[in-house]
Amino acid sequence: MKLNRRHLYSYMRPAVAALALIGGAAFGQEAAVEAIPKHALMETAALAKAIQGGHAPIVIAVPFAVLYRAKHILHAVDGGVGSRPEGIEKLKAAVAHLAKDADIVVYCGCCPMDKCPNVRPAFRALKQMGFTHVRVLNIPTNMHTDWYTKDYPTEAASAATATPR
Repeated sequence: MKLNRRHLYSYMRPAVAALALIGGAAFGQEAAVEAIPKHALMETAALAKAIQGGHAPIVIAVPFAVLYRAKHILHAVDGGVGSRPEGIEKLKAAVAHLAKDADIVVYCGCCPMDKCPNVRPAFRALKQMGFTHVRVLNIPTNMHTDWYTKDYPTEAASAATATPR
C-alpha cells in the first residue's frame, strides 16, 4: 500500500505524542513552565524568509531523532535530543567551533512549544555556554502544522550537513 503524505502524518502523530509524553515524564515538567523571553522567539515565517533569501541563521534541531531523520528545516543541524544529557553533549559539540555571537535558532516541533521537553534545555545550555544571539523558533502547534504544511524550506536527514556553517 502506498502512503501519501497525509496518511504518513496520521501514522506518525501517535508516535510523536508518545515520545513527547515519555520525554516530559522522564525529564520532569520544568521545561514546560520555564518561559522563553519574547525577544528570544523567532516566527516561522521570518525564518523561512531568511532561509529563502540566503541569510539564514545557524538552525539547530533538538527533537527526538526519528523526527529529525524523517524531515527537518533546510540545513538544520542535528543538535541531539534537548531533554537528554547525551543530547545536550551533542549540542555542545555541534556549536563548539562557533563564535559566541553567532546567530543561532534552535527548534524542536515535536509538540506545542509550551509543552516541548526539548527546546528549553537546549536554549538554556546555549545561553550557559555564553552564546549571546540565541533564539527559539516559535512553533505553537508542531512542525507539521507550523512549517511543513506551509511548504517552508525542508529536507530529509540524508541531505543535512553534519556541522553548522
